[in-house]
Amino acid sequence: MSPLLIDQLGRSTLINLNSQQRIISLVPSQTELLFDLGLDEEVVGITKFCIHPKEKIAQKEKIGGTKNLNIEKIRSLNPTLIIANKEENEKEQIEELAKDFPVWISDVIDLQSALEMIAAVGKMTGKEKEAKTLTQNISENFSPLAPLPAGRQGLRLKKSVAYFIWQNPLMVAGNATFINDMLQRCGFQNCFQNLNGHYPEISAAQLQQANPQVILLSSEPFPFQEKHVEAFSKICPEAKIILVNGELFSWYGSRLLHAPSYFQKLTASLQP
Repeated sequence: MSPLLIDQLGRSTLINLNSQQRIISLVPSQTELLFDLGLDEEVVGITKFCIHPKEKIAQKEKIGGTKNLNIEKIRSLNPTLIIANKEENEKEQIEELAKDFPVWISDVIDLQSALEMIAAVGKMTGKEKEAKTLTQNISENFSPLAPLPAGRQGLRLKKSVAYFIWQNPLMVAGNATFINDMLQRCGFQNCFQNLNGHYPEISAAQLQQANPQVILLSSEPFPFQEKHVEAFSKICPEAKIILVNGELFSWYGSRLLHAPSYFQKLTASLQP
């Protein structure tokens, strides 16, 4: 049986569920998901940025970076399914692969689309039961972190925030990003969500003018460290500046199981 499945871009893809699958994952968070669904043997290729689970990724073929795929190496692995992402992979490379292989593309911008992606991956890999259990557990864990209605303060005070993903140039998470949805679920108000682009570039002057109450420095893709905190404190001396685990704000696969408890500890540390 080769059902016609629709990906998150509305594309139709024929997936062969009859024989043993040979899956290549082009996204770190989705790679981790595949292993957590029990697809250890089916995964044959991953990117050099796929780092979880550490004990299992070492033996898998590396097919380049997320935006610099080794097309010939992918061809040599003869995949029956390639799982990609709209934001993390390059359109031209994905279109090239789609000429010869089934490619399913995710487009994850919030928790709901992440849950839909997990369910879809479960369906096309024969792991529907495992995926359903996973999405139910993630939803349950996130239930205390439902976004606050506009204007409502409640127990979680809305604080203005700037979430940095890059140092030089300064780049922040903007609107229509998965990170922005996670910030909202923490009770934050993203002070740069009205700028154009998913990850707009800003100046120190713009940051100073926005004057966020909280500045979050992500561990990825740029590895912010303690030495960067001082530089930001000079720009916004009254802001609370925190180094945060970028994986828990931006990975939209099975790592979502662990994000809510991390977010709750983070927001609790900011309460008056």
